Amino acid sequence: MFTGIISGVGRILESLPIAEGPGGSDDHGRRLTLGTPPGYLDDVALGDSIAINGACMTVVAFDAAAARFAVEVSAESLDKTVGLAEPGPVNLEKAMRPQDRLGGHLVSGHVDGTGTVTRFEPTGESWTLVIAAPAALARFLAVKGSITVDGVSLTVNRVVDRAAADGLGCEFWINLIPHTVAHTTLGGLQPGRRVNLEIDQIARYVERMTQWERAAAAAAAAPAAAAA
Repeated sequence: MFTGIISGVGRILESLPIAEGPGGSDDHGRRLTLGTPPGYLDDVALGDSIAINGACMTVVAFDAAAARFAVEVSAESLDKTVGLAEPGPVNLEKAMRPQDRLGGHLVSGHVDGTGTVTRFEPTGESWTLVIAAPAALARFLAVKGSITVDGVSLTVNRVVDRAAADGLGCEFWINLIPHTVAHTTLGGLQPGRRVNLEIDQIARYVERMTQWERAAAAAAAAPAAAAA
């Protein structure tokens, strides 16, 4: 479990297919070697969870002195995320502990889908970030609700529904303060960039409960309709 409060910005240094040999491909995922800020791994143990751009991964090897660690990313994770297949900067967050402050919101580290940046521009002392979300995620987004973007816990300020190729998607607005821009990878976003999204867990459970209630009501109404 995570909070969406980034604890460091690292960098994917190497990305190799897990399958060995000249025929190696992404069919079995990739092994990533990442660099971290100095001292970041001092309290990390083998098997610990670290979220990379919002995706929970397991530490399979690490060298605290060299500030490097390795993870293995499954083909499924590669298919459902962006920014985990090639070298570049990434947001890092260690799994929360029971005594930690919940500074952001409850984040599982399971990416629900990807969105596309449509605007990123300064507004006064802050920055306005607008992201287009697919239809599958649009219904979970609400004003003043929480959303995780590349692992960063953020608050939705505005939502506008839009027709999309896959149905009724939406655009949502976020205000980024200078601290967030300076201390996460979000400061490097540009229009057209895809980002990892994780919806709020409360919204996820509300959707499941209402879905179940609709199905139960339809099942109860079916015999009555048949009898009539």
